[in-house]
Amino acid sequence: MKFEVKKKYLSLRPDQFVQRRCSYARIVDFKTQQESFANRLGRDFYPRFHLYLEEKVDNGEEIVVFNLHLDQKQVGQSETRHSAEYDGEQVAAEIARLKSLVIENYHQGV
Repeated sequence: MKFEVKKKYLSLRPDQFVQRRCSYARIVDFKTQQESFANRLGRDFYPRFHLYLEEKVDNGEEIVVFNLHLDQKQVGQSETRHSAEYDGEQVAAEIARLKSLVIENYHQGV
């Protein structure tokens, strides 16, 4: 599930915002070297929310795209894809939490 935020609404760089304000940890895929962020639901590594950030420009406005899904388990050796949920109640609730943190952050910065 994705949502977009104008970058000017974040008081920190997007990666810093999700780590410091949203409690996500930075992870790097050892195969692709792609950076993403994870927030575990318990003390085990799975299940966890998995977040990708993308920055783009739309009509001259800097935009940050939050792309979130829920990893239920790790990819097995014989599997090519992991068990992930891209929508549903838990994902929608986490999106709502992230949006509320953006709004709270914006109002504190004003």
